[in-house]
Amino acid sequence: MKTLYITRHAKSSWEENVDDHKRPLNSRGKLDIITVSNYVTSNFKKPDLIKTSDANRALTTAQQFKNDFNLPDSKFEIQHSMYDFTGERVIRAIENTSNDVQILMVFGHNYGLTHLVNKLGNEYIDNLPTCGFVQIDFDTNSWKNLSQGNTKSMVFPKHLK
Repeated sequence: MKTLYITRHAKSSWEENVDDHKRPLNSRGKLDIITVSNYVTSNFKKPDLIKTSDANRALTTAQQFKNDFNLPDSKFEIQHSMYDFTGERVIRAIENTSNDVQILMVFGHNYGLTHLVNKLGNEYIDNLPTCGFVQIDFDTNSWKNLSQGNTKSMVFPKHLK
C-alpha cells in the first residue's frame, strides 16, 4: 500500500512586482496554511518524505507542514522540476520515489495538481483550491506506473472555517 498526499500551495500575493517563481503568500494564504496544516498534522499519518516545488509559495507552504509534522531536513526534498503546471514532471518525481517510502507528500501548482488528483484518484475534483489537501491510496508496493487509486480524503480551507 502506498499513500500519496497532494497539496497545492497556499494563496499567493499578486501585489509585489516579482517573478512568478518568487511570489510570496498573501495574508489569507498564511492563515490557511496554519489552519490546514494543524488539521492535517493532527488527523493524518506523518509522511515518510515531502517533495516540493522550489517556488516561494509552494516552498513556504511545504515548510509549514514539514515543521508541524516535525520532519527532519533529510525527509524534505526541494525540486525545481516540480515547478510544473501540467503535472507531468510531478508524476515523474512521484515515480522516482524510493519504494521504502510508504507515505509521500507533494506540494506544487495548478493546473497540474488538479489534473493529477483526477488522473490518480477515483473522485473528480473540479479545482484543487489553494492549500487544498488530497489523500489517495494505492494498492501497490511501487511508486512506478501508478494506476488509479482510491481518493480517501480531501481537506480544503473552506471545510475548516
